[in-house]
Amino acid sequence: MRIKILLALLLWLPARHLLADTPDLVKYVNTLQGTNSSFELTRGNTYPTTALPFAMHTWTPQTGVNGDGWKYQYAADSIRGFQQAHQCSSWTNDYAVFSLMPVTGELAVDQYKRAARFDHKNEVAKPHYYKVTLDNNITTEMSPTERGVHARFSFPRSQGSYIVLDGYTGMSMVKILPKERRIIGYVHNGRGLQNNFKNFFVIQFDKPFVAHGTWNNRNNIITAGNQTDEGKGVGAYIQFREGETVQARIASSYISPEQAELNLDRELGKHRKLEHTKAAAAAIWNKHLSRVLVEGGTEAEKATFYSCFFRASLFSRKFFEYKANGEPYYFSPYDGRIYNGYMYTDTGFWDTFRAQFPLNTILHPTMHGRYVNAMLDAKEQCGWLPSWSFPGEAGSMIGNHAISLFADAWAKGIRTFDPKEALDAYFHEATNKGPWGPANGRDGWKEYFTLGYVPYPEVREATAKTLEYAYDDFCGYQLAKMTGNAFYGDVFSRQMYNYRNVYDPSTQFMRGRKKNGEWVSDFSPIEWGGPYTEGNAWHYHWSVFHDVQGLVNLMGGEKNFTAKLDSVFSVPNEVEVGTYGRMIHEMTEMVMADMGQYAHGNQPIQHMPYLYNYAGEPWKTQKLTRTIMDKLYNATENGYPGDEDQGQTSSWYVLSALGLYSVTPGVDQYVFGSPVFEKATISLENGKQFTVEALNNSKENVYIQSATLNGKPYSHNYIRHQDIANGGVLRFEMGSKPATDRGTREEDKPFSLSSTGKNLQE
Repeated sequence: MRIKILLALLLWLPARHLLADTPDLVKYVNTLQGTNSSFELTRGNTYPTTALPFAMHTWTPQTGVNGDGWKYQYAADSIRGFQQAHQCSSWTNDYAVFSLMPVTGELAVDQYKRAARFDHKNEVAKPHYYKVTLDNNITTEMSPTERGVHARFSFPRSQGSYIVLDGYTGMSMVKILPKERRIIGYVHNGRGLQNNFKNFFVIQFDKPFVAHGTWNNRNNIITAGNQTDEGKGVGAYIQFREGETVQARIASSYISPEQAELNLDRELGKHRKLEHTKAAAAAIWNKHLSRVLVEGGTEAEKATFYSCFFRASLFSRKFFEYKANGEPYYFSPYDGRIYNGYMYTDTGFWDTFRAQFPLNTILHPTMHGRYVNAMLDAKEQCGWLPSWSFPGEAGSMIGNHAISLFADAWAKGIRTFDPKEALDAYFHEATNKGPWGPANGRDGWKEYFTLGYVPYPEVREATAKTLEYAYDDFCGYQLAKMTGNAFYGDVFSRQMYNYRNVYDPSTQFMRGRKKNGEWVSDFSPIEWGGPYTEGNAWHYHWSVFHDVQGLVNLMGGEKNFTAKLDSVFSVPNEVEVGTYGRMIHEMTEMVMADMGQYAHGNQPIQHMPYLYNYAGEPWKTQKLTRTIMDKLYNATENGYPGDEDQGQTSSWYVLSALGLYSVTPGVDQYVFGSPVFEKATISLENGKQFTVEALNNSKENVYIQSATLNGKPYSHNYIRHQDIANGGVLRFEMGSKPATDRGTREEDKPFSLSSTGKNLQE
């Protein structure tokens, strides 16, 4: 007994030492943030993710039926499984899923009959640890590794003790090894997967089996004593002694059963007790979260910040594993082959190019360098750049925003890829239409090149596509210019002003335009859909990320521009459902926010509050961003104003709480807002620290009075990426009234293409 205690202590001490060196920040994170969501109304569309940063697999309790995108809903009162998950959106469902469910009393395998009620008061939901005691007195606990999980099921005394493995919605295979106390197998479920895609799993239990068997979730037929089966919906069950407490160490691999074994041994081999895995996971998260250490503010604001920072640290997900010699390799979701190197998945660029990836350039430049290089590998393997990876290419939403990631990385000194190869790939993307969806290649690309815009109604969402294509072409031009590629610089420079061609001066909105040049009739700026994507004219008017000054010029000057910005928040929050034919959740969320036509719950308008910086009234940005953060975000189950969307909405908050935002990914600038905290210290990968201080900050003192950078007066409304990377102190003096004479000079405005370009890093 003494030897066992000593061994446990030795395993515990290293993790405990790591925890002692960093602040306890996981206490602020609530992984239930945003889970009170449904098809009709989104508060985040999240689930209580138990995972390590950017991990290949995550784990979650499952309240929804198999295959339901709403896998966990806060309003639900029962749990039917604890599942391995990869889902990045409720609208896309999940893949490579299997689940375990503890059952007491009589054996029940059917997902409806085995479901057990629970109460949130008996639930703990943290990044490193999930725990729930069900109403039937079974307690389930989980702590994660990158490719596995450590689970513990504690059964009530004098009752049956079963664990049911569910093979989910597709093909599966199970093999029960009673002498080894193991189940091994694979699952193949999800959309658009390669035929040879398999998620191989190994489950190691610590207690002997009393009985076992297989079953099939298509008919719920149990075959007692059977040890192996394969087919659609095949699962397994294990019986333990009554009242047993059972630990299960689980790992998975997309490469092979042998790699799954290696992942198990490498990540969980030394963790005999769940407490060891829990402590190690807490140490990893505390180290990760302490990369941005905030001081001041309220406890509620810290909870919101670190809960959002947690969500911003899940996507894109690692899709690679390590060989026995430590070298990375992966199964390609694009062509089904094995390659050396790194691969990532589970993101949609339409959402995440805006803030998620710019945040990564600050905090995780090494990972981001691997990511952009892996995008070119994906292009080689499937013929197209990624746009929506889940885990292969889905082509969802609009735009060709991979080029934004390339240009943004290069502008910020992350140069791990061949820019000529990236430009070649983007040119192919911009001059073809792929087979998978509107963002796989370009809808309406021929008309866009010949007419200068995408016509409506010939092409769905044409005006939104025109605007985003123009921004993407700027990114192509920008990358070409930075790398001395005159050919592509000339090609893309011809299209990057195409946003002008869908601006109607008579209404001062971006509008749908017919192939013959006429404007689409019966225009209403509050009508959703049609030429717009999940929005209306109020939202897409501002989608000129690269040339805000050009938009100012189109509108007749700064006064007209800022008056229009003001009116977004003052006009009624009314909706015309348009081509959607009904209220979709984005409409409902905009109305509930009660901020006029400002629809922060969806991406197209999220940059808009920062545009006052470009038009001589930066104090309005400062007030608005603080209002949005305070009103629309919190750390509860109602914590988001719409879909969280693979870290984008969370990243908006993280950057904005620091007082920064990347309005124009592809240039080296972050535009100023108003910091939430009195002090925020960013620990950079290069060993330096960058600190944002906001003296006299409070809920009333939201306005920047003056600023210094490393002790020198600083009047710009933006900061360069290199100034952050070099380390230093950005100090703001805050006050309760606008400083209307600060940041109003031309040289203090952020980059716009129609300006001389003097503020752009060449």
